[in-house]
Amino acid sequence: MNSDSATREPHASPRFANFPFNPVRLPFFYGSVVLVCGTLGVLASAPGQTVGVSVFTDLLMQAHELSRSWISFAYLAGTIGSAMLISRAGHWYDRWGGRWVSAASAAVLALVLLGMSFSVEIANLAASMLPDGYHGYASFVVLTIGFFAMRFSGQGMLTLSSRNMVLEWFEQRRGLALALIGISVAFGFSAAPTVFEWLIQKGGWPWAWQVIAAGVAVYSVIAFCFGRSRPEDHGLTPDGPFAKEGRKTHAETLSGRQFTLAEARRTYSFWVFTFSVVLSGLVLTAFSFHVVSIFADAGMGRSEAVAVFLPAACVSVVVEFIGSWVSDFIKLKYLAMVQLIGIVVLSLSLSFLAPGLPVVFAVLGMGLMQGMFGIISAATWPRFFGRTHLGAISGFSTSVVVAGTAVGPYLFSVAHDGLGSYRPATLLCAATAVVLLAASPRADRPQ
Repeated sequence: MNSDSATREPHASPRFANFPFNPVRLPFFYGSVVLVCGTLGVLASAPGQTVGVSVFTDLLMQAHELSRSWISFAYLAGTIGSAMLISRAGHWYDRWGGRWVSAASAAVLALVLLGMSFSVEIANLAASMLPDGYHGYASFVVLTIGFFAMRFSGQGMLTLSSRNMVLEWFEQRRGLALALIGISVAFGFSAAPTVFEWLIQKGGWPWAWQVIAAGVAVYSVIAFCFGRSRPEDHGLTPDGPFAKEGRKTHAETLSGRQFTLAEARRTYSFWVFTFSVVLSGLVLTAFSFHVVSIFADAGMGRSEAVAVFLPAACVSVVVEFIGSWVSDFIKLKYLAMVQLIGIVVLSLSLSFLAPGLPVVFAVLGMGLMQGMFGIISAATWPRFFGRTHLGAISGFSTSVVVAGTAVGPYLFSVAHDGLGSYRPATLLCAATAVVLLAASPRADRPQ
């Protein structure tokens, strides 16, 4: 098997790599355990994702007596702040490995969620030290810091490290591993708002965040005990006994040149794929953030707006499973084209939204876009640029994507408030997707 294992160096603290047990001594390929552990890690990031934060937005507005615009701006500032650090934090992954970074990120996220459950008390304490009339500013600063920490540890480092940890253990079967992660995450993230809402109804939003924090802390222990960074650290190879010299696969899926971050950023394909993922995240976050308002402008109610997410998730699961499986046999640029077509379909459907067929196309477009997002944002970097600097490369790309998710809701709100409609923003997204679609045919793996 063509592998880059000979070029790899062990992570820091190798004497702890086999604590509390050595995976070599187990009678099965340990990559399957890492797959489960990494999947749980991505699911544990849900409280730091937009899908998890949005459940608490209105409650935070009431508790802190802040307007929607102030809450949105705090979320924007916190998210952009986290994006600025994720690229640098990717180097931590390269040095310490997915096991340690995943466990540490989950522990930090648990502490942040616990702190956010006391955000009102913290804001009141800060305001008591300031002149009268500054309570609102104190709340804004506290929430901005909280959103920054949630986005950095959850959406950023925990997601990046957990997913990359799995990709380290699979090469020829990387697409299949991504398919299994994608199915679990699609259903898990779809169920998260319902579970969080149930917890809120049972004990209030502070108690809900405390319970969620306890769950994330449990994952931190799981990652520490069962996570393993790279197979080479244990004398193993990617795919283990499942690796086959004669397995039918596309040459692009096998190990190639090991790029540094600086070398990767100088390639044409890096930016085509990065901007494709950025645009997808921007559109998805903006649509999710403003979905009720978008449907209201089209003469539809809240229930009709929320109802689009379940069928879109079903389409996404099917698309991601098929796309992940075929990614082992075809070039990734073809999957990127499918993602961009989904963005065009969704954006145009929202531009001319009305009851009936436009809603159906919106669901299909969202499903195509979401289904390919997980594949393109994960499989591209190890396949195109190798695993030696995977943390730095994927971290830089993730930082750009996170910034895009922060800009999306704000871009849509500016269009709506300034021009009276979301259509200028959605048409701009569709046009950008068309440009990237035209650039995709040349986005092959760099040599």
